[in-house]
Amino acid sequence: MEAFIRDLPKTELHIHIEGSLEPELIFEIAQRNGVTLSFCSVEEVRKAYQFTDLQSFLDLYYGGMSVLRHEPDFYDMTWAYLEKAHAQNVRHAEIFVDPQAHTDRRVSFETVIKGIHRALQDAQLKFNMSSKLIMCFMRHLSADAAMKTLERALPFKDWIIGVGLDSSERGHSPEKFTAVFDKARQEGFLTVAHAGEEGPPEYIWQALQLLKVSRIDHGVSCVEDSQLVEKLKIDKIPLTVCPLSNVKLCVFNTMNDHNIKQMLDLGLCVTVNSDDPAYFGGYLTENFLAIQEAFNLSHNDIYQLAKNAFQATFLTQKEKQNLLAELDDFMAKSITPDGRQSRA
Repeated sequence: MEAFIRDLPKTELHIHIEGSLEPELIFEIAQRNGVTLSFCSVEEVRKAYQFTDLQSFLDLYYGGMSVLRHEPDFYDMTWAYLEKAHAQNVRHAEIFVDPQAHTDRRVSFETVIKGIHRALQDAQLKFNMSSKLIMCFMRHLSADAAMKTLERALPFKDWIIGVGLDSSERGHSPEKFTAVFDKARQEGFLTVAHAGEEGPPEYIWQALQLLKVSRIDHGVSCVEDSQLVEKLKIDKIPLTVCPLSNVKLCVFNTMNDHNIKQMLDLGLCVTVNSDDPAYFGGYLTENFLAIQEAFNLSHNDIYQLAKNAFQATFLTQKEKQNLLAELDDFMAKSITPDGRQSRA
């Protein structure tokens, strides 16, 4: 099963590129930029990765990204993630970036986007790995600040496919950003939003009805509302679930308490993702392995999760079909008709 999961063609729909910034690279970039860190070593940084909730993580997360100053920094961070993803047979990734976390530090919007975009282009050329970039608004900041960020993104519409909503969920409902998302859709951006991670099902309803999102990021609280579950199922709204993240941030006490298998059994379009892998102990393969071990998932369960993700991408229908054909070919070569793993 470990080899099956490792070699499985995958796509990732919920990865914050700043959350892939490993401590070793933080120190390397800090040194070349002359940035003094509050930690003395990589080991000391890793020891600090003990979170009690989303906010305790965000405090460290924003501190880590403070080393990012120049275009090569954003390139190196993105390229490091893409190399890891390629090694885990991630065939496509839809990546989040938080421009406000950088522009508020007087790093230009152009610097951020150009560095990331160049790395995405290189991954397409070197790995034949496709990607999309989604710009997130930070919900603990004002809607006016989000609107200004949207305006800054307009010259880069060819590089940014959509907008999202992230950061601390408690006390910051999606409703606050209705006008921003209306404007984003008018400008041709697709929309997604974090909802139902620590927040209530009502936040998922708001994201669907007011922000008119195509996907819900996290969404694990949906099972508390049977009507919402039915809507998500009927409308085939993808949920980009991040198991290791949910446990690390105490949304669930242990992986065995997670509800991803319940959501899968309910027929929801649930997908597996890594969120902020440098902080939460694993990239995409590690997330699949963790839930497989916790719930004794079958090969078909793993296949369905991978298939859901490919179908939920913002790729063209033809591009989706090509990747799904690759997944089906892998499945046919790996699993015998009676559902057992092939010795071949």
